[in-house]
Amino acid sequence: MHTDTERCVRAVRSKDARFDGWFFTAVLTTRIYCRPSCPVVPPKAENMVFYPSAAACQQAGFRACKRCRPDTSPGSPEWNARADAVARAVRLIQDGVVDREGVPGLAARLGYSTRQVERQLLAELGAGPLALARAQRAQTARLLIETTPLPMAEVAFAAGFSSIRTFNDTVREVFALAPGELRARAARGRVAATPTPGVIALRLPYRAPLEPGNLFGHLAATGVPGVEEWRDGAYRRTLSLPYGHGIVSLAPRPDHIACRLSLTDPRDLTIAISRCRWMLDLDADPVAVDDQLRDDPLLAPLVGKAPGRRVPRTVDAAEFAVRAVLGQQVSTAAARTHAGRLVRAHGMPVEDPEGGLTHLFPAPEALASLDPEALALPRSRRTTLTTLVAALADGTLKLDPGSDWDKARAQLAGLPGFGPWTVEVIAMRALGDPDAFLPTDLGMRRAAAALGLPSTPAALTGRAAAWRPWRAYAVQYLWASDDHPINHLPA
Repeated sequence: MHTDTERCVRAVRSKDARFDGWFFTAVLTTRIYCRPSCPVVPPKAENMVFYPSAAACQQAGFRACKRCRPDTSPGSPEWNARADAVARAVRLIQDGVVDREGVPGLAARLGYSTRQVERQLLAELGAGPLALARAQRAQTARLLIETTPLPMAEVAFAAGFSSIRTFNDTVREVFALAPGELRARAARGRVAATPTPGVIALRLPYRAPLEPGNLFGHLAATGVPGVEEWRDGAYRRTLSLPYGHGIVSLAPRPDHIACRLSLTDPRDLTIAISRCRWMLDLDADPVAVDDQLRDDPLLAPLVGKAPGRRVPRTVDAAEFAVRAVLGQQVSTAAARTHAGRLVRAHGMPVEDPEGGLTHLFPAPEALASLDPEALALPRSRRTTLTTLVAALADGTLKLDPGSDWDKARAQLAGLPGFGPWTVEVIAMRALGDPDAFLPTDLGMRRAAAALGLPSTPAALTGRAAAWRPWRAYAVQYLWASDDHPINHLPA
């Protein structure tokens, strides 16, 4: 996108928010970079250059605009739709892998050399993995500076900086303000309120439109007791994070998602935000998705009725895989019951002063010693669950933001009890493949028949070829045609 200068100039002049995150505009005369929808008067075309990432702008010596705050724009939807090495690398960097394991750790997860990874990222994003991680650290630092009373030294190390000097230099370079000036500026523009101790409140941006019904309805209706709940108009859940644990509250608003995070270690802030954005599919491009699905005359009325549907995902791919097995061939209520028992028996207890959350979902390592006879499941499903848990615990099967979708599908299909439905629902909701498809799903087939679409799996798959690469979103529209609790915001 950023190489099409004429198209970029048109987007900037029309202040089109749909392109926020797709590219960034750097102004040669002011040395400032902006998002396309920046409210200021657009500069002359000859003074504009375009970059594919905020990190590339920063690396070229530009600082973030104080009006449009381009560092907080939605992420590029390109990384959701692709499964190549660059897309997988970006997702892993967003999940904090470079900060925790360095560039060698990132390269090892991708199966490439560090030199190959750096070369590919530079070619596509104009910045290497360290620069991308640095830009992410700067944004985390800004959030902590503006939304918490933490001392600046604690902010520096929580954001991932190795020294206070590096932290100060980076903040000044990226935002053209010292950390103390950033905090004072934020305080002046904030309405006086009594902050909740230990809680970080922020807004998660997205590209409009967003239909919250099936997104939050699905998460709430399938929520595991003790791990998830719907309370006071918000979806709440516990989070297992690299440095500790947390509790997040997410509530839909007309132009953002209101997010409240309580963390045992502030170093987990970046990862927690990234996982929440991933779970709610906030970096999607709904206009591109809906425009293609509208080309099918039978799907068009569903898209027109409630545009902007997202795919409800998960904050932990391994957790979702376990829950998918527990939900095989049973109702939503039964799946919640099975998962709740597992959580009470093996999950780590947590305290929730604001609600009814009691546990973290157990990690595969905690389930590795699970006694199959203690499970109230058919014997074949016990075998499926214990085999899956063993593969996740010993690293034979890796499900994370950097997973190769095709390889993961093949590995899952090789496990006992994993049919096409289970494999594809994990690919859709845990791995984030936008083209995952469930032609054997009973709800899908019922909805297809009601619309006049083919209802047999083979014929429906053939018809759905025109929906690629957005078949997972077509599934959401078809599911939403049924009056099931997963399709509506709870009362």
